[in-house]
Amino acid sequence: MAIHFNESEVATVPLAAGVGRQRLLDAARVPGVLFELDRIVLAPGAAVTFDIAGDALAWFQMIDGGGVLHMPQGGVEVVSTHIGLLPPGFSGTLASESGATLLFARVPDVGTLDAPVLASPPPFRLVDWREEPLLKSEHDARKRIYIVTPKMFGVRAIRGEMIIYPPGTTCPVHHHEGGAHFMYFIAGQGTCYAGDDQEMQVKPGDVVYYHDREPHWVKGGDAGDMIFSEFFVPSAVATVWADPSKICTWIPLGVNHRGGAPSRTIEKHAHGPMAEV
Repeated sequence: MAIHFNESEVATVPLAAGVGRQRLLDAARVPGVLFELDRIVLAPGAAVTFDIAGDALAWFQMIDGGGVLHMPQGGVEVVSTHIGLLPPGFSGTLASESGATLLFARVPDVGTLDAPVLASPPPFRLVDWREEPLLKSEHDARKRIYIVTPKMFGVRAIRGEMIIYPPGTTCPVHHHEGGAHFMYFIAGQGTCYAGDDQEMQVKPGDVVYYHDREPHWVKGGDAGDMIFSEFFVPSAVATVWADPSKICTWIPLGVNHRGGAPSRTIEKHAHGPMAEV
């Protein structure tokens, strides 16, 4: 059975002055899961420090607000549409004058999923999902933006995507094999289905976690786009369609989310075994 809850149901614990953390996913909620997912909220003027162990890998997705990430090599501005990769041994402090909210995930023993990361750690990387290529389903108006892939970040422990469901659009029944899969809902409303009879009404702040090989499908709501990010740990999780004739093929539109030129080129591909995008 899929796990479904809203962030408002999770207790907040203090991390530092003006900083609160909600532990959304970990081994206590999902036995055997290989990562931890937190929601971190910074009050105006607060700061949070990220110290990533030498055998761990972490990433964050900004949800609201922004700030400056201070690192030994200098500071970089972080805005509400940024996703950042924090490699093994990374140390930095995110300070926000106006306040910020972000998802923060950590794989504590990344070598079990991606041994080369320890031998040759990737650099810190920051991506703005608005600049990435926008792709459209060949079947309907659903859209996809890749935000973490092996080609983008040089790691295979994780994979991430932004998904946009216009009203009434659906995906076919499918399941994933080989790892963990979760969704975090950012905007709009819709319905997630799992197994034979589980129906979950979803809204912003909801988390849905599907177990390995658990059949599921998703439907957009009646008004406005439903937008969510989804992550896979590791990246090589395979997608298997209940009806192979309905496999999703994604077509690049030649633009980014803002309508401008995308940061890179992606070829048309089917969402089965993961294409190198």
